[in-house]
Amino acid sequence: MQHQSAIQVRRPVRHGLVDYSFIVVGAFLQALSYVVFLAPYKIVPGGVYGISIVLHYVSRGLFPFFPEGLPMGATALCFNIPLLILAVRKLGLASGPKTVVTFLLISVFTDLLSYFVTEPLVENDAFIAAFYGGAILGLGVTCVFKAQSTSAGTDVLARVIAKNTNLKVSNMIIVCDSAIVLLGLVVFQDWAVPLYSWFTIFVYGKIVEMFQSENPSRAIFIVSRNASALKEVIVDKLGMRGTFIHGKGMYEGHETEIIFTIAERKDFPKLKEEVKAVDPHAFISSMQASKDSPRPGI
Repeated sequence: MQHQSAIQVRRPVRHGLVDYSFIVVGAFLQALSYVVFLAPYKIVPGGVYGISIVLHYVSRGLFPFFPEGLPMGATALCFNIPLLILAVRKLGLASGPKTVVTFLLISVFTDLLSYFVTEPLVENDAFIAAFYGGAILGLGVTCVFKAQSTSAGTDVLARVIAKNTNLKVSNMIIVCDSAIVLLGLVVFQDWAVPLYSWFTIFVYGKIVEMFQSENPSRAIFIVSRNASALKEVIVDKLGMRGTFIHGKGMYEGHETEIIFTIAERKDFPKLKEEVKAVDPHAFISSMQASKDSPRPGI
């Protein structure tokens, strides 16, 4: 019995170390993309770092303590903190601690790299810089997703706007990122900025899609004799919704409650972990799903 308990303790620790290793690698890759490839060519890849790149150049010479412009990492942090608070309040963000670690590390790595790297790795070729910047950014985001984390950012704002509306989250993300790209056009007065910026976003999206080929939503069925306790975990702790489906076993004839819910692919491992912690014998089945319709349990 003690041996089983020790194994149960070691598994979360091992999983936690793997997750945070992915977060460190993903955060570094994202920072590397911003500093080495994108910012030197004024490429605005959407999100809070797109805004930070614009403010970095606009603020040059305005502040005596930041003669080279506002630091991109610290500036992004000023946007990410209120966005995280908004996510927790409006969306019940389950990956809060990991998300905090993720955007803190990206900020720290970005400003450290900016201090040590003063010249772009690719000289006089914005197209190549946009390509490599988008590819490395996509790899970094993929690592963060594998750790069941996010880097907050404007996708939080998009999800809040799309919540309880007929608007798709993906469409709202495109709108938010495009608005930031157009901000770069207005500020820099250069039509090459949106061209390279949208190309970077395209490459980044394709890289993430390549490594995250599954549908981002999963339809999940949970069969457990402790459905009431699972309801508290799913609704109160994870901030998700679901529906009880009354069922009856074909072999023993026991009546039971089946929980049906829809979760984003990146949230499924966390849901499975929480369910197994409450009921190790729970049966969990999932399949690809579409979230074009309202969530179950509305």
